[in-house]
Amino acid sequence: MEHWKSTILKGNSCFNRGDLVDARELYLQALALAQVLLERWKDPDEAVAAFVISHHNLADLHLSQPEESAEYLCSAHQRLLQVISNTRLTPALRQAAFRHSNKTYSELLGFISEHGEYPRTHRLLNSSGEHSRSALQRNAAAAGTLSFGVH
Repeated sequence: MEHWKSTILKGNSCFNRGDLVDARELYLQALALAQVLLERWKDPDEAVAAFVISHHNLADLHLSQPEESAEYLCSAHQRLLQVISNTRLTPALRQAAFRHSNKTYSELLGFISEHGEYPRTHRLLNSSGEHSRSALQRNAAAAGTLSFGVH
């Protein structure tokens, strides 16, 4: 976790200085760490938060290219929905994914209200499949929680 934190903080510094190329590289490194370790960190809430923050930082970095931003926002939300519905994963990880999915969902809605809908946002939010919002709520109820949190 410390390596992820260090990488994301360096990326934030680059972003704040306007060094977007280096910020992107660091954010991509942080995302790679978060993806690999999502199911392995001892604290599921920290693992999911790192995963979401990594995606959202990349989405913010690409706001001048809204379709690219949409891809990062959708990717984060869709992966959390997959974690929630995967009964082979620990209940703690599934519950953390559910809590953080409220943030990814609201970020998607905010993005759409500001930038409009893109093909992937439309598919993700309007699907009736296992990764739809209604499926998310059913899986959360099965996981034993309906509470929402933010990171």
